[in-house]
Amino acid sequence: MTPSLVQAAYLVAALLFVLSLAGLSRHETARRGNVLGIAGMTIALAATIWLAAARASDPGLTLALIAAAMLVGAGVGLWRARSVEMTGMPQLIALLHSFVGVAAVLIAYNAYLSRGPLSGSEETLHLVEVFLGSLIGAVTFTGSVVAALKLSARIPANPVLLPHRHLLNLLALVASAALLVWFVLSHDLLPLLLMTVIALAFGWHLVASIGGGDMPIVVSMLNSYSGWAAAAAGFLLGNDLLIITGALVGSSGAILSYLMCQGMNRSFISVIAGGFGSEGKTFEGDHDYGDYRESTAAEVAALLRNARSVVITPGYGMAVARAQHPVADLSARLRACGTDVRFGIHPVAGRLPGHMNVLLAEARVPYDIVLGLDEINDDFSQTDVVLVIGANDTVNPAAVDEPGSPIAGMPVLQVWKAHDVVVLKRSMASGYAGVQNPLFFRDNTRMLFGDAKDAVEAVVRLL
Repeated sequence: MTPSLVQAAYLVAALLFVLSLAGLSRHETARRGNVLGIAGMTIALAATIWLAAARASDPGLTLALIAAAMLVGAGVGLWRARSVEMTGMPQLIALLHSFVGVAAVLIAYNAYLSRGPLSGSEETLHLVEVFLGSLIGAVTFTGSVVAALKLSARIPANPVLLPHRHLLNLLALVASAALLVWFVLSHDLLPLLLMTVIALAFGWHLVASIGGGDMPIVVSMLNSYSGWAAAAAGFLLGNDLLIITGALVGSSGAILSYLMCQGMNRSFISVIAGGFGSEGKTFEGDHDYGDYRESTAAEVAALLRNARSVVITPGYGMAVARAQHPVADLSARLRACGTDVRFGIHPVAGRLPGHMNVLLAEARVPYDIVLGLDEINDDFSQTDVVLVIGANDTVNPAAVDEPGSPIAGMPVLQVWKAHDVVVLKRSMASGYAGVQNPLFFRDNTRMLFGDAKDAVEAVVRLL
């Protein structure tokens, strides 16, 4: 394989990556999108391995080292893919982003320490690439680790609010800019080391100060960061495919972050400044919403038996309870009896973008009955029964009715407009954003407490 064939292979791989992203944009073509992405990565790896062996002084040793590294990585990857639960997918994705970050830092340092004879503007450009690659990678690394720890509940989801935290972030950026000038002028290792330490601390503080309610946006944001880190590594390695792939991931992650912010009626700057729960406590408010009404599986089964239209709105609680399969069984049984059953999915339901869609696809729920917020919201007033399964913040009427609420203005599924609402929940605790939900106390709402999987299975048996 000649270098021109390697570039041709890279071009084919890049095209497959673009087609993969296009396929992932729709439920019906998502599987094909994954296959195209795998094919593109296989071609890219094969071409890169050949190129590395062709340039090595000892091709045999190079191939052996690459094979050993790939075997270790593939072994760990396959083990995690087979063992991870769907509830653990968000933190796994965040952790994978951290790998991209630390790889970018190591590549940047390697490019600096093994740089060839350069001069003038070429050397300046190379040093800037080294500096920015290390900066983006370090921020991505620690930010992703903190996100993974928050999502796995190993550290509190509430934001860490240091005194003058915004000033600290600004000082970190200013110091990094000053160190860049020092690094380019002196070519010394010290400013690069100092910047890396600052960037690691900045990445930690950036995500630690964001509230739990904004974690879906944070995961998307870190996805974008990891893409730009990969693109920076591509510039350092002179690898066109890595630049293209990094730019695709970085730009698509940025677009997704924007869409997620729209879904929560928030700006990206407000998320970075600190998410929902920015005071580090729950926002129960001074309202006395009255008493809630507790229901039973038999009562819920009777409601569903007599309903002509049912909408199911799942949330993270469904993932925790692994209730997607009983929920799919429930919807299939109701549809077999002639009931119009649909699913309403909020853009930020779960802990990462598309979390609920993936769960329902895993349970083989038909794609055509899974609708987004904009598609389903106008239909709630004509719905007989809404089943809220493990959702909280995404169905909170305080976003519409209470201007002083921390989630005021956030687009939500307006389930309270239905004739009857049944909320499946473990307790009356507030949601991830720490905001009490007045839906639970409305006259047309009934609370069915307990594990969502057990509760749905009980309803199915009674049906």
